[in-house]
Amino acid sequence: QNRGFSRKSHTFLPKIFRKMSAQSSKDRPENLQFPFLDDDATISTVKESKTVFIIRGLPGSGKSTLARAIQDQYKDACKVISADNYKIIPAIRSSIPEDYSKLDEDLDNYCKRDISVVVVDDTHHERERLDQLFDIADKYQYEVLFVEPKTPWKMDCLQLKDKNQWKLSVEDLKKMKPSLEKDFLPVYYGWFLSKKSSEHLRKTGQAFLDELGNLKAFKKESKYFLPDEDPKIKLDLTGHFAKRPPGVLHCTTKFTDFGKALGADEYAQQEVVKASYGKAFTLTISALFLTTKTVGARLELSEQELLLWPGDVDKILPIDNLPKGSRAHITLGCANGIEPVQTGIDLLEFVKLEKAGNKGDEVEELGGGKLLYFGNGMWMLLLSKKIEVKAVFSGYYGKGKLVPTQGSSKRGSAFNPCIII
Repeated sequence: QNRGFSRKSHTFLPKIFRKMSAQSSKDRPENLQFPFLDDDATISTVKESKTVFIIRGLPGSGKSTLARAIQDQYKDACKVISADNYKIIPAIRSSIPEDYSKLDEDLDNYCKRDISVVVVDDTHHERERLDQLFDIADKYQYEVLFVEPKTPWKMDCLQLKDKNQWKLSVEDLKKMKPSLEKDFLPVYYGWFLSKKSSEHLRKTGQAFLDELGNLKAFKKESKYFLPDEDPKIKLDLTGHFAKRPPGVLHCTTKFTDFGKALGADEYAQQEVVKASYGKAFTLTISALFLTTKTVGARLELSEQELLLWPGDVDKILPIDNLPKGSRAHITLGCANGIEPVQTGIDLLEFVKLEKAGNKGDEVEELGGGKLLYFGNGMWMLLLSKKIEVKAVFSGYYGKGKLVPTQGSSKRGSAFNPCIII
């Protein structure tokens, strides 16, 4: 059970409705059982997020049935785009056909309108084509979920010959098959916050920067942020951490680099990873922290969440022996020239100090909790009331290009272009 979240999502539902809800998922055929169709916690999280479902598989494998099931579940919050309706014939080809430009125009329009759930139904057997979709998802800060039919015949070209509407031969299907047999791995796996939770955490992070920047105790230590110590320069923390992650805030679990990173396949093949993909979790934030390089949120992972956490990332030096999950964080901002990967390294420095007995000097009570100073420009706010955020476990598949962040804040530069990693 996801701690807190699943239970809370049920509290206002009459018992009979809960029974009906559970019953409907049992009635669903096994090949249509997915968290985003059956699990109430996941359904409510997807509804408050922005998600592009990329349905992938051979012609006749059951993609359209799956697309309809998603449409039935999310109703008005969902739009389905099927390549079949654009008369795009699935095939192995040397270049991506022009017909996709109309499909992409419609996809772009739906994303521009912030439709919560957009489903793209196609074979998606070509990397070049997938890159076009990732670019659109990045542009509008949508999270991507890869979904494949679970039908028993999904790779059986003999059966698919009779089931596909394009009258493709067994040979045609066999040519497409190799690219669909291997799982398409992301750049990294992680928990991606719902749009609502992202906005709430951003505001909380901004309030932390505002309050900290105005504290006398912080101003005394501002030499770490303003090396020149020019008294005329007013330190603007919002400006200092001007590089922000995109709209979808996340906690990375495993960097896989499309399957090229060490241990990527082993991680992706774990049963817990496969079962959790596309499922909602409630993450608990215990503190906000800030160094001269980064500002982030510290996560406290549950036993279930720790199952998705690799065993080799909680160290800076090979000799470090820190508790599993020590590095779990959400990046909220980076200083100029700093990459978001630094946020996790900064958090580990705090953990190492704590392990060595340095729990930080208590400075004062700040809006959300107790402010501690560890020296060297390292600050941590222990939250008096932990923050719970909703997130879906999936992957990031894009190229990490600069994208505009359509923040509602009027603070200007801090919410302009930023980097996805």
